[in-house]
Amino acid sequence: MLQNAQATNNVTLTGKISSDFEYGHHVFDIHFYNFTLSVPRLSGALDKIPITSPQQLISSNNLKPGDTVYITGQFRSYNNYSGMGNKLILFVFAKTIDLPEKQLADNEYLNEVLLSGYVCKTPIHRTTPFGREITDLLIAVNRAYNKSDYIPCITWGKNANLSSKLEIGNKVDITGRIQSREYQKKINENEHKTKTAFEVSISKISFIS
Repeated sequence: MLQNAQATNNVTLTGKISSDFEYGHHVFDIHFYNFTLSVPRLSGALDKIPITSPQQLISSNNLKPGDTVYITGQFRSYNNYSGMGNKLILFVFAKTIDLPEKQLADNEYLNEVLLSGYVCKTPIHRTTPFGREITDLLIAVNRAYNKSDYIPCITWGKNANLSSKLEIGNKVDITGRIQSREYQKKINENEHKTKTAFEVSISKISFIS
C-alpha cells in the first residue's frame, strides 16, 4: 500500500535552504522540523516551498541555512482548524535530503511533481485580462493508511480548455512543478494582508477515466 502511495505522489526539488529550522511536531520519538526551500525558475523568480523533514535527515547532513540541497518526497496537505492563516496547509514531506556533489548552474535546479489522483471539486475555468485560458483544479491524491492529500493545481492554454470539461471523480495523471504565489487578501475596507498560495503548475495532464 505504501509503495502505491509513493507512486501517485512524487516530488523532486533542488534549491537553497532560505530559513531557519523550526520545530514542528513529533510522532513517537521522531521529531520533525520545518524550513523553506527557495527554488529558482529560469526567469530568475523564486518559488519558496515549505518543507517538513525528520530531524535525522537534517542532522545527518549537518544542514544549515544557505545550503543547496536535493530533496525527494511528497506534496502533502492538511486542514488548519485554528481559524488563523490558510485553511489548507500545503508542504513537501522530505523522504531524502542530499547535498549536490558540485555547484549547480541556473538550469540544473529541479522542481518536478508527479501526481495521480481524482478531481474532487468542479473545475474553475477563467480567462486572464491578456486572453490566456486558465483552469483551477483540486486533486485528491490517496496516501497510505487511508489518508488523502488535496492539491490545488492550475492548467494553462489548451490544457486549461480540456481540463475545464473534467468532472468530479475523474482520474488524472499530472506532471508539473510547485509554484508559490503572493496575493493580497482583504481584511477590511482599510487593510490588506499579503499571503502566499501554493499550487502545482501543470505542464502535462493525462485523463485516465
